[in-house]
Amino acid sequence: MEQSAAEQERQEILRRYRNLIEVWTTRKTTKDLWDVRRAFRMAADAHKDMRRKSGEPFILHPLAVATIAAQEIGLGRTSIISALLHDTVEDTDVTLEDVEKMFGEKVSRIIDGLTKIDEISDNNSTAQSATLKKVILTLSDDVRVILVKLADRLHNMRTMDIMPREKQLRIASETLFIYAPLAYKLGLYSMKSELEDLSFKYSQSEIYEEITYKMGDIREERNLFLKTFGVPITNNLNEKGINAELLVNERKAYSVWKKMQRTELPFEQIYNSYSLDIVVDTEGKDESLQCWAVYSTVAALYKPNNKRLRDWMNTPKANGYEAIHTTVMGPGGRWVDVHIRSKRMQEIAQKGYAAYLKYKTNKSEIGSLEVWLQKTKELLVESDGDESISFISDFKQELFSDEIYVFTPAGEMINLPKDATVLDFAYSIHTDLGNHAIGANVNRRLVSIDHPLRSGDQVEVITSKIQEPVEDWYQTVVTARAKARIKTALKNKRKSYREKGEEKLKEMFHQLNLEYQPTLVQKLMKSTKLTGQIDFYYQIATEKIGFEEIKKALHIKEERTGWSKLKNLSFPFSSKSPKKETKKKNKKLPEIPIIENSEQTDYFISKCCHPVPGDDVLALQIDDGPIQIHRTDCDEAIKLMSVFGRNIVKGKWKQQEGIAYLAGLKITSKDRLGLLNEVTDLIFSKYKLSINNIHLSTNEGLVQMEIKLFVDNTMTLKKLISELSKFQDIIKVDRTTRI
Repeated sequence: MEQSAAEQERQEILRRYRNLIEVWTTRKTTKDLWDVRRAFRMAADAHKDMRRKSGEPFILHPLAVATIAAQEIGLGRTSIISALLHDTVEDTDVTLEDVEKMFGEKVSRIIDGLTKIDEISDNNSTAQSATLKKVILTLSDDVRVILVKLADRLHNMRTMDIMPREKQLRIASETLFIYAPLAYKLGLYSMKSELEDLSFKYSQSEIYEEITYKMGDIREERNLFLKTFGVPITNNLNEKGINAELLVNERKAYSVWKKMQRTELPFEQIYNSYSLDIVVDTEGKDESLQCWAVYSTVAALYKPNNKRLRDWMNTPKANGYEAIHTTVMGPGGRWVDVHIRSKRMQEIAQKGYAAYLKYKTNKSEIGSLEVWLQKTKELLVESDGDESISFISDFKQELFSDEIYVFTPAGEMINLPKDATVLDFAYSIHTDLGNHAIGANVNRRLVSIDHPLRSGDQVEVITSKIQEPVEDWYQTVVTARAKARIKTALKNKRKSYREKGEEKLKEMFHQLNLEYQPTLVQKLMKSTKLTGQIDFYYQIATEKIGFEEIKKALHIKEERTGWSKLKNLSFPFSSKSPKKETKKKNKKLPEIPIIENSEQTDYFISKCCHPVPGDDVLALQIDDGPIQIHRTDCDEAIKLMSVFGRNIVKGKWKQQEGIAYLAGLKITSKDRLGLLNEVTDLIFSKYKLSINNIHLSTNEGLVQMEIKLFVDNTMTLKKLISELSKFQDIIKVDRTTRI
């Protein structure tokens, strides 16, 4: 007899629950199993009448989150129960008191942390700034809060197809900007890669599908090559009595795309879209010796690139990651990335912080990750109230940056992000050391505070009591910690200008016959883009804001309306005959090509990515300002969406006749007579496009030609690039956003 739909759903829920129990690999006593079963029943009862947007029973979501926590992160009883119940307090009648009474304080505290993160995310326009801070603050209280949150975010990203486009963009940008870096910092490399890849899939689906297709196209040939490459390694290791497994590690589409952008190479020329992982079956004291023995074997068979050797085994990353990385020349002149790890190191590489704690020999010893968590908590407490996007950007950059390690005079090792300076090092030790730093002895050589550090440097900071932080120091440091400390010092110094600045502003208001009202002050602050009163009154007191700025800000509606309000926004488009249209375009604003159902007509095409009709774009409106049009792959747009994601305006890109948009081409070619004439003739004669600017540079027989031109859509641009690529002596043609 055919089962009813309700019965089929019930069987599927039970199947998912049994799968959760099977993949749970940590301690499973009878009491642990019983507690998880009770949590499952509580969640199932609480969500019994709820469904996800896809139509499936809601209970499948917490079951999936718990399964990710158990299987992919390696968490245990407390985290699994928290994952099963993580939505109950927020979405059902279940209370924290109910949870604590049944499962204890730890579970209740984790669920409370998760609920507060979700509440903040739905709160206001600076939601993601507050979210990031709340997430990191809970990290140092109980790291399981963010581990369960990452599992929750991963499942939501895996099931986001049903959501509207603007919500996909918001969640994808938040994931790429905040959660993927956190996963990376906690050693969850597989999760970090998948979060990035899913964000890429939803923000730039066409490029994602193209790269995914190309990777699938070469997979069979690549596996055959690596099999040939690995046979001699396996044979040599067997002869030496070393038991090891060779695994192919394929890069995700997002990682390959970032490599293509960074190197300005097409997919076909990216050699390391994969790596070979060699996992050695060894443990204990022989671990290091065995891994180096494997490296010696590989290096004897294939010539290594010594510049690409990385020893993360003797100097682990802050998240506990250990491995030997090398790049060797394989058969047929192909470079191959090789990563050598023990089984313990492999588990840490896959499951991150949970595995790191599992294998930590001295449980009382404070590791580098715990030190990072504590310093991060201090940083966020100090920066309380700073909701700026620059703070999030700085902190995110530090999360995701490559690491260097340097030493104090006493030999203590300090982890810093790549490109850190002497001043960053000083602030990482102590605030006073940073505030009074004037230089340093690096490897017994005197250097300035802006000197960039390298791994292995030994640093002794030199101080002076009369030294104080100055604004220029912001350009000297890269760590969010140093920037926050400098900002605090400057703010304390500027507080003394508050009274003087306020008196001066009142005097200027009086001379302009204006009543000194808080609303007018707020309007002036908004126009100067200064959110803090301390900085605002400091600018007034030091005469950086004067009569002209006040007049401009408070009379903006009278002096600049309609098209005149937009004409200074530097629209990067013109007609195909710019000279003839100059007078006309000042008279009438073209119909907005992108925004639907909006009375807002003020907009501008962003200069950071220069979108063209045919690009995948988004429209973003911040603080009632003009609507910004960005490409979805624009770094600035991703950063803005992570903070103002709820300000995405629904719209479509519509082609307008007679309107052309600025685009850039970068041509690399062999130097020959007549090349420039051929290129410009094609652009003018066949495609009838206007050129805004051409810049040429030559170096040892190669020409770099950068052309700014006006095009009507991406189809025209692609055809032009394709035709230019066929020219004799032209090596490659790329579209560039650096215009």
